[in-house]
Amino acid sequence: MTDKVKLGIIGYGAEGGMYAGFFKNNDERLNDNIELAAICDNDPAKKAKVAEDFPGLPFFDNYLDLLESGIVNAIVTTVPHYDHCVMGIAALERGIHLLGEKPAGVYTKDVERLIETSKKHPETTFAIFFNQRTNPLYRRVKQLMDEKAIGDLQRATWIITTWWRPQGYYNQSAWRATWGGEGGGVLVNQAPHQLDLLQWICGKPEKVYAKLQYGAGRNIVVENEVNALLDFGNGATGSFITCTNDIVGTDRFEIFGTKGKIIVEDSKKLIVKQLTAPEAELSENMDMQDVMRLFMGQVNMEDYVKITEEEFVTPQGLQHISVLNNFADHIVNGEPLLANGEEGINGVTLANAMHLSSWLDKEVDYNVDGDLYLAELNKRIAEEGKFEQKK
Repeated sequence: MTDKVKLGIIGYGAEGGMYAGFFKNNDERLNDNIELAAICDNDPAKKAKVAEDFPGLPFFDNYLDLLESGIVNAIVTTVPHYDHCVMGIAALERGIHLLGEKPAGVYTKDVERLIETSKKHPETTFAIFFNQRTNPLYRRVKQLMDEKAIGDLQRATWIITTWWRPQGYYNQSAWRATWGGEGGGVLVNQAPHQLDLLQWICGKPEKVYAKLQYGAGRNIVVENEVNALLDFGNGATGSFITCTNDIVGTDRFEIFGTKGKIIVEDSKKLIVKQLTAPEAELSENMDMQDVMRLFMGQVNMEDYVKITEEEFVTPQGLQHISVLNNFADHIVNGEPLLANGEEGINGVTLANAMHLSSWLDKEVDYNVDGDLYLAELNKRIAEEGKFEQKK
């Protein structure tokens, strides 16, 4: 326990700048258990920017200097993906609390090292920035699934193609959209929240089969279109489709169960269709006369299904502030974490399985062979010829 969280932000880009902005603007939604104590960035131009935005605030151009300064007791890592585990391990080893950005890492072996370090230092907090878990809509969907409001899972389908990115987006940084610099494409950059929510709500699949396209319509080498099939066991299946080349994208999450269906449209509208009895029971009790009436459109479906709809609106920035507040409340008061850092490996595992299935052109276990995945990843890093291979 500590009196207050003194947060250091590592990386003063778009994400880090947004978090810092909450403090700069004295956002009243931030609670009193957290304050901004320092900012770190290895870009020399950011030093002047921080001095302008936060006069007198300590600035560091090396994250190790920040960690050893005694100024902060917690950090958030808004840096390229491969640095998440490196910086996270360094922080935890020094007794500094970690709020890791998503994804937890690029490959499972690296995330496993981070988790192992956190277990060796139980006095430190390891959380992950899954702000979508604070979204009232998805919390409601999870509640419905936990309560079996639509029975047992039979199929889950998520089409999330609203990530359109033109070529200029990829041209802005040499590390972006590379295997050695970013670790992949849409699966490690845009879609980690959905990969987390899918498992948080529906559970982990057992098998994965995926077809990926690399550089579809773009001059990049990583995946920007994904079509994956999931096997949850016991006959339950799923599909996950995402891409960054659809300018008129779709966001639709549909969960089909033995007693109904949940539909989420555009991450804003929730439609719940609950059957009056399990579908198999309704089918069994419908005689031929009922079937004929069904075919002739003479059946009142309201006798079989109850439909409810809800609209959700989340104020700008509230999700991220909620995670920061929860992180601080856990450290100061022992409040339960919204997302324990160990759970960050789930989305990485699923992304790795999709990559590996595509690379090997076959169905793979959800719990991928970490050594095999790393070997295949390093092949692609070597082909790029720009970055060191990973360990």
